[in-house]
Amino acid sequence: QKVLLNFDGREVEYDFSSLDEIIHAYAVSVHKSQGSEYPVVIIPVVIQHYILLQRNLIYTAVTRGKKLVVLVGTKKALAIAINTVKSSQRHTRLSHRLKQ
Repeated sequence: QKVLLNFDGREVEYDFSSLDEIIHAYAVSVHKSQGSEYPVVIIPVVIQHYILLQRNLIYTAVTRGKKLVVLVGTKKALAIAINTVKSSQRHTRLSHRLKQ
């Protein structure tokens, strides 16, 4: 027997014996992936998302992968990310609120 799978409008036919090769997958943001691990992580590193090109985000994304991590993009974008260290200082006024 066969099963017909739809990949973004493109139909592909598989034998039932081959279904173990198909894995349902999701895309999640680096922020939402914190604290989780995945067998394979594919990370887009492109200039178009320059606001996300930060060293800490690349580090977090890379450390989510257990078996394989793939960076897809340009060396220039990766260099920007590695050299961009955002301040982790947050302005929550927490100390002010605790004093009250």
